[in-house]
Amino acid sequence: MPKNIFSRVQSRSLTRHHKIAMAGIATLGAAAIGFSAVPSGASTKTTTEAAQPAAVAYSTQQIKDVKASVTDQMAGATLKAEQIAAKKKADAAAAAKKKAAAEAAKKKAEAERKAKEAASRAAKRAEAKKAAVKSYPNNLDGWIRESLDVMKKHGIPGSYDGIKRNIIRESSGNPKAINNWDINAINGIPSKGLLQVIPPTFKHWHVPGTSWDIYDPVANITAACNYAADKYGSMDNVDSAY
Repeated sequence: MPKNIFSRVQSRSLTRHHKIAMAGIATLGAAAIGFSAVPSGASTKTTTEAAQPAAVAYSTQQIKDVKASVTDQMAGATLKAEQIAAKKKADAAAAAKKKAAAEAAKKKAEAERKAKEAASRAAKRAEAKKAAVKSYPNNLDGWIRESLDVMKKHGIPGSYDGIKRNIIRESSGNPKAINNWDINAINGIPSKGLLQVIPPTFKHWHVPGTSWDIYDPVANITAACNYAADKYGSMDNVDSAY
């Protein structure tokens, strides 16, 4: 019984020694790394000082300068892009303004042209209307002037003075004058009106647009002048009964 107890104790002691030995070997191995090899005959010296790392040159200013340079470049690029965009926008606005101005000028010119044409048409209409509704005084002067306008449209020659002169000699300016004593009256076709025209002559030389009433001053003058133009060349050439 005692022998067995000793054996167990010895076994445990050896085991502890073994552990200590193993720890010592590990320690020696680690310490061996610290030795330096030196030439033969030289003295050796061990040191426990740790090797110092080499100094590294470092400056915060250099980093700041690099960063500032990159930032400046980026800012410059951004500014340039903004300037290009602004120029494009300005150019587009200028082009649009120019186009709008050109279109406005074109519209203005077109409006002025149309207004001018409208004014011209209005003037012509007014002139035509004025001519259509031209009024004449209801007297010898007005009758002669109106008859001259009708004669002009139909190409019948004659002048104011020539017509008036013959009217005064034939009827003294009385549109209802009638000759009941000459040969025409004896034949039943008395001369009538301002220029003393017989009914057959008035009917034959009647001018369209005038009255068919032989006593109508304008119709009587115009028919008589139309007859005189054919026979004498113009009423201006008549100086006596015709």
